[in-house]
Amino acid sequence: MNQPAADILWPAEFDLSTHPVHVHNELAMTVPRERVWAWLIRATIWPVWYPNSNNVRIVEGAPTDLAYGTRFRWRTFSTAIESQVKEFEPYERIAWDARGFGVYAYHAWLLRETPGGGCHVVTEERQHGWAAKGQAVFLPHRMSNGHQMWLENLHKCAGVR
Repeated sequence: MNQPAADILWPAEFDLSTHPVHVHNELAMTVPRERVWAWLIRATIWPVWYPNSNNVRIVEGAPTDLAYGTRFRWRTFSTAIESQVKEFEPYERIAWDARGFGVYAYHAWLLRETPGGGCHVVTEERQHGWAAKGQAVFLPHRMSNGHQMWLENLHKCAGVR
């Protein structure tokens, strides 16, 4: 499926009518969403299992786990980013904004239980800015491929006991 998830709560500036760069990834996982959630909100250890992130530091909020309002700085896709968690419903959804040189983005995650004890995870991101638009033209699959790796590695980590 490559359609936007209908239940993501996009800020007005990221409505599709504003023509943002948009990527959608999803993965059915064979582990409970509580385990997936635990790995997803522990941003400071993302670099251990998601190589497209580094130097993740919480600058406002609890020192380990993301929560509503948490501010964090990190690097992703070779760009220094400052983010703030804008949406947070434990085990169900999390979203943050991302501001960096030439990019303003909104990244959302949805986790849904599936029969048999697993979960279905959707992640979508929309971006504005000259750097975002340039990447979409010259490296059109970079963000989608990176997010798919994020999902697959998240699944692997959450499956480890």
